[in-house]
Amino acid sequence: MDKDFFVQEIERNSDKLFRVAYALLRNPEDCRDALQETALKAWEKRHTLRETQYFATWITRICINCCHDLQRRRKGTVPLEAVAEPFADPPDRTLALALRSLPEKLRLPLILQCTEGMSYTEIARTLRITESAVRGRIHRAKEQLRKELEA
Repeated sequence: MDKDFFVQEIERNSDKLFRVAYALLRNPEDCRDALQETALKAWEKRHTLRETQYFATWITRICINCCHDLQRRRKGTVPLEAVAEPFADPPDRTLALALRSLPEKLRLPLILQCTEGMSYTEIARTLRITESAVRGRIHRAKEQLRKELEA
């Protein structure tokens, strides 16, 4: 993989990666940190990508791992969002709060499908789970959201 291809693909996927990072970290500054770390790790490990057609799922998995690493390092600190208002109001505040109440293992596949338009196959590859697990998690996430929004 050459430098030009790498840079082009990072730029093409940057908005998606930010949204994925924000779904996990909920803080724009942490997201920027995670995205920088994602790009650095991806460049260092670019030789591990066997087929360039899977760049988007490969880089998304790296981003998720970087977000988890950042969460582990920052455990015990008070997030900025607990003190300040979020950087942008969601279109439906009730839905945003209901999404936040979902456990990460249900929220992430739903966000990857609904906001990023990823297929079950892409989500399964990214999260390293089976397609049936993806279907099940998305179904359970929708059921929990439905119950939360009806209450």
